[in-house]
Amino acid sequence: MKKFAITGVAGYIAPRHLRAIKDTGNILVAAADPHDSVGILDQYFPDAAFFTEIERFDRHLDKLRRSGKGIDYLSICSPNNLHDAHIRLALRNDAHAICEKPLVLNPWNLDLLEKLEEEYKRKIFSILQLRVHPSLISLKDKIEKERKTSKHKVELTYVTSRGKWYDYSWKGDPQKSGGIATNIGIHFFDLLIWLFGKPINYNILLNRTDKMKGELELESADVSWFLSIDKKDLAGDLIRGGKTTYRSIKIDDKEIEFTEGFTELHTEVYRRTLNGNGFTISDARPSIEFVQKLRSGIFT
Repeated sequence: MKKFAITGVAGYIAPRHLRAIKDTGNILVAAADPHDSVGILDQYFPDAAFFTEIERFDRHLDKLRRSGKGIDYLSICSPNNLHDAHIRLALRNDAHAICEKPLVLNPWNLDLLEKLEEEYKRKIFSILQLRVHPSLISLKDKIEKERKTSKHKVELTYVTSRGKWYDYSWKGDPQKSGGIATNIGIHFFDLLIWLFGKPINYNILLNRTDKMKGELELESADVSWFLSIDKKDLAGDLIRGGKTTYRSIKIDDKEIEFTEGFTELHTEVYRRTLNGNGFTISDARPSIEFVQKLRSGIFT
């Protein structure tokens, strides 16, 4: 049984991490978040220590480490701009880091994190859950077996409606979230690069705080992509059915709809990570480099 701690436990994505820790047979010993609406802990680990101040949380982890009862992993669900600092907190406490996307906002921070991995003899893992989605694994196998001589034509659409709160939270602040391309799109750009190879060129056709649209040339595909948090971009039948999210990839005019099947993906990523097959800095780097270029408008 491995001992875990978690940052950002009051956030939206934290319950998936809590469930993954429990479902893989491990224990949470400490949690931190500046907000104290953390009743979710009662469902999973009611005995975990809780801190609203990261400094006291850090001190607690250090005391555990010095007493020989230190954590093995730190799960990081905090705002994107804090990921780098919290990864370093994990390494300082002799723990591996399992971090939500993106690992960091700027790719140059990855270089030093790789050096810190070597220094502390601990690893940094990313949550790239689309890579473990059964439908998408099958799709990758099919693409690799086809070995098509011409480029695939791909359309990717991701609409996940968000309310007014989004603009007032850290997610609506590009300095903290990286904007919609990073906060909403990073998994899908990682997916495209994983399926079709490294980016060659791109063009942004629409760039708003609530939606983006563009074209992306990859090694083996030409992609049209659309990201949105605007409910108006959902089809009428989805709205009538009470759906708030739509995910779709169309490859050579054949649609691969993967809106469902997301509930167990974090647990599968944790299972692979604990078995030594987690997603590393090198796995996460290409998409982080690409979305940073989207933000800057520079591509070289």
